[in-house]
Amino acid sequence: MAFDLHDPDIEDRRSDLAGFGGVSLLGDLYHQLPTLHLADAKNWTCTAEDPGAVRLLGGRDVGRDRTIAPTTEETLWGHVPESHLLAPGDLLVRPVQHSTDPGGFVVAELTPQNLPAAATHMAIPLRPRPGLDAQQRRFAVLFLGMPLARKLIGLQAGLYLGGSKLRALPIPQPDEALAKALDDVTAARTRLEEWREEADSLLASVFLDRTAAAARSRIIASGRGLRLRVEAASLLDNLGHTVRTRFPYPVASRWREAEAQTSAGPSQGAYAAVLDTTEILLCYTAQLALALAWSSGIELESATAIKDKLSAGRGGPGFGEWAFVLQEVSTSRKLRALPPGHPLHDLRSLLDNKETAQARQRLSDRRNDQAHLRRIDPVDLPRATSEALADLTCLLEAARFLADWPLLHLTTVRWDSLTRTAALEYRELAGDHPVVPTRTMTVPRNDLEAGSLYMRDSDHELHLLRPFLVGRDCPTCRLWSTFHVDRAPKDKVILKSLEHGHVVEDASPVLRASLEHVQLL
Repeated sequence: MAFDLHDPDIEDRRSDLAGFGGVSLLGDLYHQLPTLHLADAKNWTCTAEDPGAVRLLGGRDVGRDRTIAPTTEETLWGHVPESHLLAPGDLLVRPVQHSTDPGGFVVAELTPQNLPAAATHMAIPLRPRPGLDAQQRRFAVLFLGMPLARKLIGLQAGLYLGGSKLRALPIPQPDEALAKALDDVTAARTRLEEWREEADSLLASVFLDRTAAAARSRIIASGRGLRLRVEAASLLDNLGHTVRTRFPYPVASRWREAEAQTSAGPSQGAYAAVLDTTEILLCYTAQLALALAWSSGIELESATAIKDKLSAGRGGPGFGEWAFVLQEVSTSRKLRALPPGHPLHDLRSLLDNKETAQARQRLSDRRNDQAHLRRIDPVDLPRATSEALADLTCLLEAARFLADWPLLHLTTVRWDSLTRTAALEYRELAGDHPVVPTRTMTVPRNDLEAGSLYMRDSDHELHLLRPFLVGRDCPTCRLWSTFHVDRAPKDKVILKSLEHGHVVEDASPVLRASLEHVQLL
């Protein structure tokens, strides 16, 4: 009767659960509480008005919306021993899966508003074991409501679910990065619910003022804040706005130029700006990959190729070298051993599918044609600009993770030996302008450098980018800029700006020594 449990697809899905971070049996996360059998109801039932009466919950009281149904005239009440009382955070699972239930198990997490209560034998009560945190509980409830949970047990519609089968159900456990993402989503939902409640309250008060004029003025003023919030949130669905306001400064500034050029219509300047933005996007992400791979002790062949080019004194690395780095990152088996949530996994995704790889190749071909004076005919320029912009948009969409990885310039680092923490002052270089306010934060690290660039990942870990990326004032345009090594003659290092292509010479032995340390020279 359990033939479905041995379906190869079910076995594959069961094995794949570990990809969330880990797997535990439900019985290791929750223990089952005793229940009251309705056959003995005459011994402990009472009315709701009796002192000490406790609500008795069965399967029908568990709603598909994961809430406990309100009391009715048919609600059972009783006097129960303390060992049977439910507590906030306990789960109540409906033991019978009806044919009308579209998903997994019907389960509800009890809140203080549902208590005092106890469970009858027509429900399965579960209590979280000590040490089970909120993220693990939330993930368990989410999984129990999925159709896969029912398939892993092999429960058919109309059959009774025993507690032993439920306790043996494998439950995926979120890793730290996934748990944080769930916290962020939950916080966002809470904030949106607050906005909705504020809007409902405003609508309900339209006719409560003493005069129509006062109501009109109040509704317009109060509604303005809500409207602006919604408009600002809606802009985040626009990729161009996200790149311009949330991507790291080197990419965002180039994108701003491309947007401005293309908005004026197709031209050689617009076409060149799109290709320049593509190269800087690949350059910046490649530099991140090189820095992260080096700090993880992973040697990349593409880094060796860049070293050979710099050592030979030829022209600096360009579009082809950056693409080579990202291609290697997307296919290298060395990176698969990195822990889940490591930033290199996101960088692997940039060129690991056919669509983005083809878009990158087409843009590379266009860049090569332009560099070798194979110019676009004016007649073909509108189509070429449109196609290049579409390919760039494809790459930017795949690189949305950059919006969660701000580029930080640490200006001050003060280490406190007593608290074992460092007080940081930094500039978050997100968006298309380098002039940003100075912010502060405290981290439990003593290996941070004032004046250096760092990337802060989704887990708020700081990754040093020196000497792959260097931040300093540009002597040509007098603007703060981001530089990478472009050439390395014997007596100096020539840096090139990602934002505008200006170059600066650095003859100090410190920079050269750091480049040799990371094996770029």
